[in-house]
Amino acid sequence: MANVVVLLYSSFFTHVLLFACLAYTQNIVVFQPSFVITTGPVVTAVLLGNTSGISLSLRTVSPSNTTGNIGSPSCVAEETNWVLTREQLGKTAVRVHLRLNQSLHLCGNNDTNTDCCERALCILEALQVSACVDGTPQASLLIQAKIHALLVPANPGSDNKTVIPNQVYQPLGPCPCDLTSGACDILCCCDTDCSNEDLKLFSSHCLPGPFGGQVSPAPDYQCSVQSTGNSPDWFPFLCVNSPPENNPYLGHFYKGDTIAPKPGPSFQSPVLPAPVPVDVYIQGNPIFTLNGQCFTVPQKVLGLCVNNAPVAFLKNFNYECTTLLLSCPTGYPLQTLSGNLSIKVKNGQGGDVVVDVTDEVAADTSPFISIIDAVAPSDEMLVCENLTLALHYKFYWRENGITGITLTRTIGTIILNSRATLSTKYSATFLNGEFSGEPNSGNPGYQVGRPVVAGIVEALDSNTSLIKRTSVNVWKPVSDGLCSTAGMKPVLFGENSTSGCLLPVSRQNLTQCSLLFYMNFTEYDCNRNDVCWPELAFPITKYYTGEPFSQSLAKGMILVFFFIVASVLGTPWRQIRQAWNNSAH
Repeated sequence: MANVVVLLYSSFFTHVLLFACLAYTQNIVVFQPSFVITTGPVVTAVLLGNTSGISLSLRTVSPSNTTGNIGSPSCVAEETNWVLTREQLGKTAVRVHLRLNQSLHLCGNNDTNTDCCERALCILEALQVSACVDGTPQASLLIQAKIHALLVPANPGSDNKTVIPNQVYQPLGPCPCDLTSGACDILCCCDTDCSNEDLKLFSSHCLPGPFGGQVSPAPDYQCSVQSTGNSPDWFPFLCVNSPPENNPYLGHFYKGDTIAPKPGPSFQSPVLPAPVPVDVYIQGNPIFTLNGQCFTVPQKVLGLCVNNAPVAFLKNFNYECTTLLLSCPTGYPLQTLSGNLSIKVKNGQGGDVVVDVTDEVAADTSPFISIIDAVAPSDEMLVCENLTLALHYKFYWRENGITGITLTRTIGTIILNSRATLSTKYSATFLNGEFSGEPNSGNPGYQVGRPVVAGIVEALDSNTSLIKRTSVNVWKPVSDGLCSTAGMKPVLFGENSTSGCLLPVSRQNLTQCSLLFYMNFTEYDCNRNDVCWPELAFPITKYYTGEPFSQSLAKGMILVFFFIVASVLGTPWRQIRQAWNNSAH
């Protein structure tokens, strides 16, 4: 995890320049800082001055039993569990880097591996780094290391069925934000898969309320709530001693109705300071390249595509940008080179990683093209070779650093004879470790707004089969609304969705009607209905497919005759005749 080095950047450079001037004029060297307290396995310091001919030695030291002081620096190196490396930063500066060469996992009861921690406080020692010239110490760096062992879950996972507890006695979901099995979910501080080092990344941004696994506060009437100092005189007689299991909020999942106040409108434009490179990464920090610039990837900002948007640590994204093709593009990001994409990125642990680029050639580029011209195409062909159609990044991270970056670049050749729009895709995915866990849509049950999970049965042989996880998708049309260019979007739980796409047809190419879902007028067909009243009532419709027209017309006349007889002999007509006879007499 991050080392504790008490330095501010503004004062750091001032002191560095001051020490550099003093060291240069007096031909001496000095460590900055000269004393470091570390709680993690990495330590970094800077040696300033005339560094030519300087050698470094490392040893463990301890205070004297009588005086309590540490002895003078020594140029004799000792064997330790730390690896000492150096990096020349210029003529008058050397970066000194120490890394612990020991596992921080806690030893088990029957663990035969000696590379582990026997106690929770794994490392407690003092180190001294000496800068020597011809065997004579010139400067020393004192390091106090106090490092605890990493606590990992004893059972990383199992295939047993989930046992749903009785919510009358305990919460139905003790940690609803734990959506990925066997991996640490960001901002979910109750996730047992998160180590102490992982929790330090977002400990101040934990998900609040029952969704984040926080136990609801005890009611005000509990006797344990009021302390002796602020409790009223009547409280001991009216308070209630109730067990914690008898909680009115037990089994409820909600975030409450509290609304945080929003700042009022202002006509002043906010002043955003430029991001400053950091030694370690935490969630939301911009990722920096080795030359101190932000690592950028095309993204959407406020609905518009920006070619140079910074990538934030532990922030996944997936965007699609459209470009009107009037001529072949020549610049970034539609024209890229593998050498320009394979850059060095700071890993957040004092080193760097190189982006590993893999190229894929799109054999069919039609999903990326949408024709927008309604006029006849021209004879001039537009051929754009090796266009960058997609950039998909994968960032592998552990603790507060990046362990690797891979990029899959999709390229293809576009051939057009009319105006069209090009759709390009850009994404970044942060993977904890060497695998990508698939998050669930709830724990337990479904959460509103999460994708509906489905499965496809794949037969492995005659006796066994495999259920492959998939999603239920609906059409997601783009600019022209055609099915050929439409994408797919997942169905979300609790959210209604209506979608569709356009399929252009004409009499010339309409040869397979069975492939289209047209309306079947089966209500007019006696072969598919037990009651043929529609044929008698609508014998002259063009959808009629029953018996001959003459027979249906005769039956229709008989039906009309029955209606006339019923009306003449019915009660209304009889009353009319009776009234007529009474008026005549």
